[in-house]
Amino acid sequence: MWCAGWLDAFNVRNTQELIQNLKDTPLLPCHSLTSLDITNMYSNIPIVETKSVMTDILKLELVNPQALQEITKLYDIITGQNYFTHNNDIITQYGGLTMGAPSSGLIAEIFLQHTEHKYLPHITRKHKIINNCRYVDDILIIFYSSHTIIQQIVNDFNALHPNLHFTAEMEKDQSLNYLDVSIHRTPTDINTAIYRKPTFRDTIIPYTSNHTAHHIFATVKFLYNRMNSYDLKQTEYDQELNTIHNILHNNAFRISCHKPPTHSLKAPREPRTTKKKGPPLPMYTEKPPTSQTCSKTRN
Repeated sequence: MWCAGWLDAFNVRNTQELIQNLKDTPLLPCHSLTSLDITNMYSNIPIVETKSVMTDILKLELVNPQALQEITKLYDIITGQNYFTHNNDIITQYGGLTMGAPSSGLIAEIFLQHTEHKYLPHITRKHKIINNCRYVDDILIIFYSSHTIIQQIVNDFNALHPNLHFTAEMEKDQSLNYLDVSIHRTPTDINTAIYRKPTFRDTIIPYTSNHTAHHIFATVKFLYNRMNSYDLKQTEYDQELNTIHNILHNNAFRISCHKPPTHSLKAPREPRTTKKKGPPLPMYTEKPPTSQTCSKTRN
């Protein structure tokens, strides 16, 4: 039986945790990468079965009967209000979870983690899977390609529960895209680079917009923070830095070849006696590069 103490045993919370997980995984030339996707996950979570699993967990955690009754009643109310509109008609969905509801992610995790802890240890031993991690409905698997084939793994995953159906994507040229990173496998190591889908467009809130400064620079901070927190190697780091500079240049930002200054949101502000009006101060003071390529050397 799955319980709260086993939380996140097969999960990763974000890309940073995924990269650290991969770095801690010993690799051999006979290993292969694949990703599985749960088809229509939320609409296929069994409501009644998940309620039974949740009730057993609460009993194992020695929740008092009154609180248990209130939680299960709230569960029935939440899962019973499952409807949507289509062509001005209100349609009730009698199975699965509501898409977009804040509670759907938590309820889905209860069922999925219970299923994982019940069946995955056997599948891991059977197919010699050396790493298995899931983020919502995307699963990354590293396995011995000399011992098994991916279709056998997919077949066993599809046999976990009648409501769950998995599709697989194999690595190509020793590379696999997972979440927002591209994972490249070498004989003894794994390199990661930031991945953008083919439909990616470099349109962000432009520097000349009338939005507030916090809105304008939110994406800029995100891009730089992601680049500096993903532990990229020098080549991938320089490529991402150039990509960020191109994005900012195409949206009228004043770009300089350095990391933007970081400002503490908790820093005390000096008292102001008069209001100052005018455009926000520029984040970058140098002119954008014309023909030279921006690069950065990391220590």
